[in-house]
Amino acid sequence: MADAPVDTVDTVASVPVAVVGAGPAGLMLAHRLGRAGVGTIVLDTRTRHEIETTQRAGILEADVARDLVETGVSDRILRDGHEHEGTEFRFGGRAHRIHFKALVGESVWLYPQTDVFIDLADARERDGGTVHFGVRDTEVLDITTDAPRVRYTAADGSRHEIRARYVVGADGSRGMCRDLVPKERRTRYGKEYPFAWFGILAEAPPSAPELVYAHSEHGFALISRRTESVQRMYFQCGPGESVDAWSDERIWETLQARVAGEDGFRLKEGPVLEKTVLRFRSFVQEPMRWGSMVLAGDAAHTVPPTGARGLNLALHDVKVLADVLLRALSREGGAALDAYQPQALQRVWRAQNFSYWMTRLLHTAPGASAFDLRRQLGELDNVVGTRAGRTYLSEQYTGWPVSAQG
Repeated sequence: MADAPVDTVDTVASVPVAVVGAGPAGLMLAHRLGRAGVGTIVLDTRTRHEIETTQRAGILEADVARDLVETGVSDRILRDGHEHEGTEFRFGGRAHRIHFKALVGESVWLYPQTDVFIDLADARERDGGTVHFGVRDTEVLDITTDAPRVRYTAADGSRHEIRARYVVGADGSRGMCRDLVPKERRTRYGKEYPFAWFGILAEAPPSAPELVYAHSEHGFALISRRTESVQRMYFQCGPGESVDAWSDERIWETLQARVAGEDGFRLKEGPVLEKTVLRFRSFVQEPMRWGSMVLAGDAAHTVPPTGARGLNLALHDVKVLADVLLRALSREGGAALDAYQPQALQRVWRAQNFSYWMTRLLHTAPGASAFDLRRQLGELDNVVGTRAGRTYLSEQYTGWPVSAQG
């Protein structure tokens, strides 16, 4: 956080809920509350352009996809998204499809997080919601009282204060809200992984109709897509890998080797438009509430991307939180917030387990022995070769409806 600004402010606004963070979690919370007639002000240090041009995850659970449509955000996902009724695991040189729809009656949707953000930002603008992008010097004050305040400096240099009943920290894993819980009163659980993903955007047609998860002795690869002409692909690399060391030719040789099999499957190649190294870790902070502030999404927890849980988990947080806040702002008062953490954490730890399991299942650990690799193949065979294994993966991957938890 920047040096503390002076105490004088140019304007003061009062609103029931102030939201720090205008990513999908913060905007979806504001949208849900707005539909119930509750006013919000949402702030973010990033500009709208910065958020909507940062490539992120692209798989939405069935419930999350339905919510975008049924809550009136947008039905664009039905036009521009791609429904995937299953996914393919490749290992031992062979392809194995897991049919989600047949096993559990649900699909997932390929719909980039950038598009989710655009839909939500457009919906807030359409509905007259207040969102301030590109702010700085944000301070969250008095959260142990019933009258917390948020102060910030706008892009034009003017200083503003929001007086709220509740503050929601949805400012992500690098935000400051999680640090407002006193160090001696918080517990942080985490795990670092000894590998990362080398991600590319490539100008090429799709190589497969659904996602492909590949395990090989050379390491992991994930074949995804963004549009009919731009594809998203990842392969396992070291956390310290430099993108400058990778030519297009080397990238394609690596990816082709990791998906190769006896069926002759090959990726469709094209110019590499973007290269990045994505490090990942597992993280949970408890408590998710401190006084009049609650945490949501990546501010409270992050997962490795292997299981496609991160965005879905954040949007489920705010689904629970919106209901709790409505109760807290009505007859129940602040005691209603006590229900948020238990409901949210049940899903959080389920997602942590699934993401950890998928990561360990598919990646080759540094120094892995021949036994380790053969054991992994045995576990993969158990997953794809038994109905129980396929069903378990399908239930986890397509998500658990809030009503089905417990």
